[in-house]
Amino acid sequence: MRPGGRRSIRLRGYDCTKPGAYFLTICTADRAPLFGEVFDGDMRLNGLGQIIENEWLRSETIRPEIVLDAFVVMPNHLHGIVFITSGREPAGGDVGAHGGAHGRAPLRGHTPLRRPPRSLGSFVAGFKSAAALRGNRHRGTPGLPLWQRGTYEHIIRDGQALARIRRYIVSNPARWREARVRSARGTAG
Repeated sequence: MRPGGRRSIRLRGYDCTKPGAYFLTICTADRAPLFGEVFDGDMRLNGLGQIIENEWLRSETIRPEIVLDAFVVMPNHLHGIVFITSGREPAGGDVGAHGGAHGRAPLRGHTPLRRPPRSLGSFVAGFKSAAALRGNRHRGTPGLPLWQRGTYEHIIRDGQALARIRRYIVSNPARWREARVRSARGTAG
């Protein structure tokens, strides 16, 4: 358990600065559907959703140690695959060829973070911070939480898993209605 009673969802003892591929799910605060709507299996981003997508894509240009892969912005969350690299490898789909990210999150007036630089946690914190700042400016809600605390992170261990997760991400909008119906009924799926 972390201080304050929160459980960590990270793999204990895993070095998240290591080259590798990671599957992330980042949810909105209270899972509010803020980023648009799904119509006929197609995600249609609103202005805020476009900001989130643009900030996600911008991450790769400002953080040379990451390479983005498949991703989708959904009404209340984002799924994405991130390769952590040393910042020198070319982009590609080889799971073992990538590793190390840094969020460059602003620390003005804050206690130094315990996230290692060029780590997955540092990248996620930087993305969430920048996206929230731009998103809240767009909504006229400065300081309002945009994101849920924490992020679901999964280490992608091989090419087979990478292919399966890519399919899951790409098909997420098509499964949206079905998942919402199951959730409303209280059944697992």
